[in-house]
Amino acid sequence: MSTTFTHAETSTTRPTLQGRFGMSASTHWLATAAAQAVLERGGNAFDAATAGAFVLHVVEPHLNGPGGDMTGVFVAAKTPDSPQILMGQGPAPAGASIEHYTGLGLSTVPGAGALAAAVPGAVDAWLVLLRDHGTWALGEVLEFAIDLAVHGAPVLERVSAAIRSVSELFTEHWPTSAALWMPEGRPPAPGSLMRNPEYAAVLRGLLAAGTEAEGRTAQIEAARAEWKTGLVAQKAAEFAATPHRHSDGGDHAGVITTEDFAAFDAGYETPATVEFRGHTIAKTAAWGQGPMLLQVLKILEAYADADLDPGTERGAHLILEALKLALADRDAHYGHEDLDLDHLLSEAYVAARRELIAETASIEFRPGELPGRSTVLPPLEEAEEVSGGAGVGAGVGEPTVSRPGEQTVKATGETRGDTCHIDVVDRWGNMISATPSGGWLQSSPTIPGLGFCLGTRLQMTWLDERSPSRLEPGRRPRTTLSPTLVLKDGQPIIALGTPGGDQQDQWQLPMLLRMLVGGHSPQQAIDAPTLHTTSSPGSFWPRTWEPGGAVVEDRLGEEVISGLERRGHRITRAGDWSLGRLSCVTRDPATGRLSAAANPRGAQGYAAGR
Repeated sequence: MSTTFTHAETSTTRPTLQGRFGMSASTHWLATAAAQAVLERGGNAFDAATAGAFVLHVVEPHLNGPGGDMTGVFVAAKTPDSPQILMGQGPAPAGASIEHYTGLGLSTVPGAGALAAAVPGAVDAWLVLLRDHGTWALGEVLEFAIDLAVHGAPVLERVSAAIRSVSELFTEHWPTSAALWMPEGRPPAPGSLMRNPEYAAVLRGLLAAGTEAEGRTAQIEAARAEWKTGLVAQKAAEFAATPHRHSDGGDHAGVITTEDFAAFDAGYETPATVEFRGHTIAKTAAWGQGPMLLQVLKILEAYADADLDPGTERGAHLILEALKLALADRDAHYGHEDLDLDHLLSEAYVAARRELIAETASIEFRPGELPGRSTVLPPLEEAEEVSGGAGVGAGVGEPTVSRPGEQTVKATGETRGDTCHIDVVDRWGNMISATPSGGWLQSSPTIPGLGFCLGTRLQMTWLDERSPSRLEPGRRPRTTLSPTLVLKDGQPIIALGTPGGDQQDQWQLPMLLRMLVGGHSPQQAIDAPTLHTTSSPGSFWPRTWEPGGAVVEDRLGEEVISGLERRGHRITRAGDWSLGRLSCVTRDPATGRLSAAANPRGAQGYAAGR
């Protein structure tokens, strides 16, 4: 690289790992260890990622669960030039109509409780991937998660804090959650062992369903059938039908049924892609927020390399302004099954959007106009204008990080959530980036006999018939889950991603610019200070925005931050090490050399490999 951006110090918090055998990286060291153990025992990247994902259910239950969803992007070594999306986003149940929700007096889908539950898609997606691209038997893959669920995983400080933040809700309204997560009547202490024998029994039940099946594929199919039509579907639907507290302060029954479980099949889709500086970037289509990153890259492509440095005032300003434009398109247009991405990513459309970037910060919501479509704006409520809810809420999503001095639970009962991520590459060239999420322990009450709860992805839909992201039976909510795959000359070279809801692509953008343009190593790009905008309606309840808002890590530097403020950005300083939980793996097709890096923030994410 001829360009070297700022913040590319030779020393990092940890080295970029290098080797030739296999690499794993995730948001929790035990998931990384499980994935790497699979590689070391002869499994491929898909076996490893599946094993690590089920471990994440156990060790990061405040960030994801079996009742949630996932999105992955991967390449199989046998077809390296054909990336695919692993689609594990379930749709709205058949009973989830706008009329039903507004009939309950709701103006938005609650952020917690079974009314917000889409059909769980994560488990079926992982089983489909294992069936088609893995090599291990299901029992071998699940043994890591079962062992941790039976014998216990150490409680993270953040798990303890999450449970503590909703302890009143659990005690007063969700007794089944209190029984699982507060077995001694109080939140577990950090470092204590957290067991989940009911979830271990669920996983063993999936294995038992395939006992009589002949062959690996048939066993996995039997497990899928058991998940969708057996104990899990029956208990979840029965329990959700009992009225319980939601984040709006009301007690409502969910609408999900056993028929909804049975009707969903995870599968594969073709990714949306763009070319940027000689690289192909692969993302989900517009049922996810992935194309937003593609739009930003196309907007920024016309600028000189030096202008794209996130560590400079100009670079940070251009990034924030391009993000606002792409996010406005996301919130006004994404969700259409037939959205014309070719137009959104065309040179003419992108050029017109680029012309809107001025030298000062915009505080407007400015989506573009699409031919043949009316533009439906989402409600634009500023965060400070939203009053408290009527009752105790719960974990309403994966928005941004808490600000310095902000309480974990607001007056409304809202808590700050997140999600998790895993990347794996093996010596054969298989590569995957995946973001499991939803179904976190504060989503809705724990289902007795299952050891987990339903997710809340429907909170991303609007109760507006005109909206492309409207609530509609059988329709996928527009998810924020957004892993990334980068290819060069038709070969996969980088798999990366991060938790963070609306911030996922925003935090990936500076990392990509630093690696593809600025000469950073993977760990340097992860360690470097980052930023994001809050100048778009949040995807999570209560769906507010902060016009012109930007959140930055203090390490960006006083000169840069002050310059952004002079340009009109409404800056929130988030501390030195607070934004992003990025990880990645890489492969050099010419030499077979592999690398991996993971986020040091929170002392939780790790990479491993050799």
